[in-house]
Amino acid sequence: MIKRWPDQAALLVLLAVWALFFWRFLTPVEADQVSLAEGDFSGQFVAFGAYQAARLWQGEVPLWNPYNNGGLPFLADTQSAVFYPPRLLTVVLAGLGGGWTYHALELEMMAHVLAGSLGMYIFVRRLTVGQVGSVMGGLGAALVWAYGGFMTGYPPLQLALLEAAIWGPLALLGVHEATREAQPRWRWLAMAALGLGLSVLAGHSQTNLLIGYLTVAFWVYRVYARRWSWKAALGGVLVIGIGAALLAAVQLLPAFEYLLHATRIDLGFEAKQGGFPIYDVIQAILPGVMSVWSPLYVGVIGLLLAGLGLAWRVRDAAFWGGAALIGLVLSFGGNTAFYGALYNALPGLSLFRGQERAALVVALAASVLAGLGLAALVDGSGEQRLRLARQARRAVLILVGIAAVLGLVLFVMWLGPDRDLYGAGLASAAFTLLLGGLALVGLPWLAERPDGGWRQAAVIGLLAFDLLSFGQRNLLAEPVPANERLARPAVLDVALADPDLPVQRVDGRRGLLANYGSLWEIPDIRGISPLWLAGPHAIVEGSLPETTAWELFAVKYVFSDWMELPIPSTIVASGEDGYGPVNAHRLDDPRPFALLLDRVDWVDSDAFAYALLADSRYDPRRSIILLEEAGLSVPDGLAIQGEARVTAFAPEAITIAVTGQDTPAVLSIALPNYPGWQATIDGQPTRILRAYGALSAVSLPAGARQVELVYRPLSFAVGAALSLAAWVALIGGMVWLGWRRYTPGRRKES
Repeated sequence: MIKRWPDQAALLVLLAVWALFFWRFLTPVEADQVSLAEGDFSGQFVAFGAYQAARLWQGEVPLWNPYNNGGLPFLADTQSAVFYPPRLLTVVLAGLGGGWTYHALELEMMAHVLAGSLGMYIFVRRLTVGQVGSVMGGLGAALVWAYGGFMTGYPPLQLALLEAAIWGPLALLGVHEATREAQPRWRWLAMAALGLGLSVLAGHSQTNLLIGYLTVAFWVYRVYARRWSWKAALGGVLVIGIGAALLAAVQLLPAFEYLLHATRIDLGFEAKQGGFPIYDVIQAILPGVMSVWSPLYVGVIGLLLAGLGLAWRVRDAAFWGGAALIGLVLSFGGNTAFYGALYNALPGLSLFRGQERAALVVALAASVLAGLGLAALVDGSGEQRLRLARQARRAVLILVGIAAVLGLVLFVMWLGPDRDLYGAGLASAAFTLLLGGLALVGLPWLAERPDGGWRQAAVIGLLAFDLLSFGQRNLLAEPVPANERLARPAVLDVALADPDLPVQRVDGRRGLLANYGSLWEIPDIRGISPLWLAGPHAIVEGSLPETTAWELFAVKYVFSDWMELPIPSTIVASGEDGYGPVNAHRLDDPRPFALLLDRVDWVDSDAFAYALLADSRYDPRRSIILLEEAGLSVPDGLAIQGEARVTAFAPEAITIAVTGQDTPAVLSIALPNYPGWQATIDGQPTRILRAYGALSAVSLPAGARQVELVYRPLSFAVGAALSLAAWVALIGGMVWLGWRRYTPGRRKES
């Protein structure tokens, strides 16, 4: 039986470091509490999480969201993470604890950092199993991964990125276990598929792509090292890819459908090539001298250990070194020719902006290398110990020399007139030199007697000191208790008290902001979700006048710092938001959500519709613009006699009663035109027409009395069925394998 106490001790160390890193988020002393700064974390993830939780607590699947962007397919936006298992757990626990809060999502973030450290520990522990330094290597890798510059910078705020990234070690672990023996152990690829599938469900597609490519590359590399056939390589890729796709199909299929109708599909190379400036590599040694965050920083000790791992050519060092190099060059984006060469050659790369996020690959590969290097350092024996000690001392001196030169340059600049500009860089250089001096003593000291428990503890302590000292500064937290976040401006109360909402909408350019429409259930035509439906975006955020968006989206209130609007309105409330004074303007004659019109203008493209709307002489209150379709015929030029009134409004179901209209008519509906919406007239199915290049309409026959609109996307139904079958198969397979292994008489000792 393998002794478990070293792993238990390592677990306690990781728990202790985690508690120390986040103690100000966890302390009950309010004066000491901090919380994540408001921004993407609050405006995107807390807001969407609140809507998700509210719907799930009601026993409903949040397929559509009427509270942002004039309406959007909520599930299809990957960052909503509707079916991500840890998010579902957060929703359940928040419900049991009294309701959705800012701190609930902070706790989810912190739990993922801990899970990420444990996952990396297990992965490197298995990579080095049988080595004396295996536990030390796993600990070192876990600390570098969880508390390096990448994980403690932007990802906690861009929560989907953090949650998608932490499953990388699980996917890689599945590949490693599948390739440990002479023949492939195919069942372990289910673990790789699980890790990648969970990453997809977490909701950051660019991170999924990076982790997917890294996992596949590791599989192909291991197959090549084992000299297995190309058929084994291809078969493993298919198992991992198809398995992950099936597990996450409930998210993937709606997301693919959304992407075909979203704004980002038309972005070009110029918009996507952005990445780190090449000089940002300096921040791998001197963090914080070039930008707010330093995602390339893996700690001075971590960088030394990773370099030693490469120099000593530890097992698989070539792969991890190559992965780190490719990730680094890719993170420069268009600043090198490398990204341009891969832009069209590597499937999926051309879909995303922000190539600096490839720093994820650098951080993960460097963490593994640091763990392998530390394990090799502890494994030394006899003459090898002295050689390792000399090499470790030489590596530290090189790093200290580089830091000293950079520090001297910064000191000279600091003496000049722009002293404040270089003060932070000088402090960073001093800290790096301090750590270098400690490493100059600590690493050779460990190499000379690697079996010394106190020496091992001292090196782990030094690594933790390095990472936590920088990481706590890198994490964008403020001394504000979480329960004081997201105070709703009182000026919004006028909209919340209006019974016409959510049928009517608001323009929350001020007062509401971000995606807070979803948080406070105020139907806003704006939002900060990175994906917009192309049609609504062209009307709300494009070049058309604001008044056109207010008209077509049935806006009743405009929150702005303006004293007067370009159309008749009344200021019904005033107040302030974080940017200053805000007025609530109520439009005197807002367009109804459903409107009968007596004239049709046919166009052959959305662009033509926007051109008509841009004409100041065009009145969308008197005429509807419809996209011309083959065989489509609707009444035109008939006198409007009746009235349309919304009698029931829910996110995925809307009922409109039409009265007094005894002749055929066209019904304009302020609902984004999107696949999955189905319409019936008096119970009979009818087509939904595309109006104004973005919205919906139906052609009414004479005598129509009731129009019902229901959102039932086929992409969700098919995806849910596939995912359910995949999860049942995965869990069933795990139970079956466990039963076979642990039934009486068949128990195996680990």
